[in-house]
Amino acid sequence: MVRFVVDPSGHVVPDIANKLPGRGAWVWANEKSLELAATRNQFARAFEKNARVPATLARDVEMLLALRVIELLSMARKAGIATAGFEKVAKALKSGEVALLLQASDGSQRQKSRIFSGMFHKERIGCLSASEIGIAFGRHRVVHAALAAGRLTRRIADDARRLAGFRVGAERASCEDAVLPGTNRG
Repeated sequence: MVRFVVDPSGHVVPDIANKLPGRGAWVWANEKSLELAATRNQFARAFEKNARVPATLARDVEMLLALRVIELLSMARKAGIATAGFEKVAKALKSGEVALLLQASDGSQRQKSRIFSGMFHKERIGCLSASEIGIAFGRHRVVHAALAAGRLTRRIADDARRLAGFRVGAERASCEDAVLPGTNRG
């Protein structure tokens, strides 16, 4: 889910890191739920005041989530828990050091299936492009990356799942109300 708040001018803003002050409203992390919330005026109901929803809100959320995942992946690389490249990732998978496997959405299907065969117990993220993963590793393109277990890896996996809802088109909007009001955090 993605948290939203209302800024002082009355616009709905995504709170990707869940740290902005004020009452929050939670929406399933996909474009359809966001559209439902906007068209049904659920943000205004959740915030109990007029809330203007920007037309680009879904695109903004996707962009912010992608940036967050890239930044967290970059931190993981700097912390020494992330590795990139086919051979290094294959070696890490064989040694059992991998908790999360990232594969570029625009990478070769043959190579992706080759490295992933037999490793079905590992979580795999495929919502980032090779150039997006490359940014985190300071390269032009990276198709395969692996992360060791830890809190940072869990955060990356959680945020990548939220991003996948916008990129893969996962539809969880089966609920009558797409927005769940949060608690007042000050």
